[in-house]
Order: sequence, then structure tokens, then C-alpha cells
Amino acid sequence: MRNNFMYDSRLGISIPDPPYGEDTYTGEEWEDFVLQWEGIKGTIPDRIKEIETIIHTKQNQLSQESNFELSCHINSEIADFASIINDLWLWYRKDIKAIKLHL
Repeated sequence: MRNNFMYDSRLGISIPDPPYGEDTYTGEEWEDFVLQWEGIKGTIPDRIKEIETIIHTKQNQLSQESNFELSCHINSEIADFASIINDLWLWYRKDIKAIKLHL
């Protein structure tokens, strides 16, 4: 069984990673891939909730911050976390058949 996923530290999940370019999958390999992906995909909403909690904490910090430079830094962090959430939703909604076409 080959490893079809690599851990993305920014997203905090493993994402599809075709290790051999345009290899074709046998039926069993494809079933393994789908099973692994569905397991990973199931963790995405929890990961999003974790990041939303961080964003809420940062927003509270921002509302209390009077230093402009620090406010800009916190705001930038919030934007980065929001970008991660957006990317996670994109992966969550990704059509598994479309993934297969790209593998």
C-alpha cells in the first residue's frame, strides 16, 4: 500500500499527494485512497472549529489593543487563519472524482 497523502502543516491535515506522477490506481488502491481521504475529510470541520476559536481569541485581543503596529500584526494573523479556513473548506468540498483525474 503506497502513501497517497502528505501532511500539510499550514492546514493541519494530510492532503492528497500523488507520489508517482500519473500512476494509475488498481481498484483496491483506489478504494484504499477513498477510505483514507474520507477519514481525513471527516476531521476538517473540527479543524475549522479549532481555527475559529483562535480567530475569536485574536479578535478579542484586537479589540483591546491600543498599539497600532500590534493591531496590524494581530489583524494580519486573523487574515492568515481565515485563509486557512477557506483552504480547508475547498478541500472539504473537493470532488473525489476530480482528485482521481489529477492523480
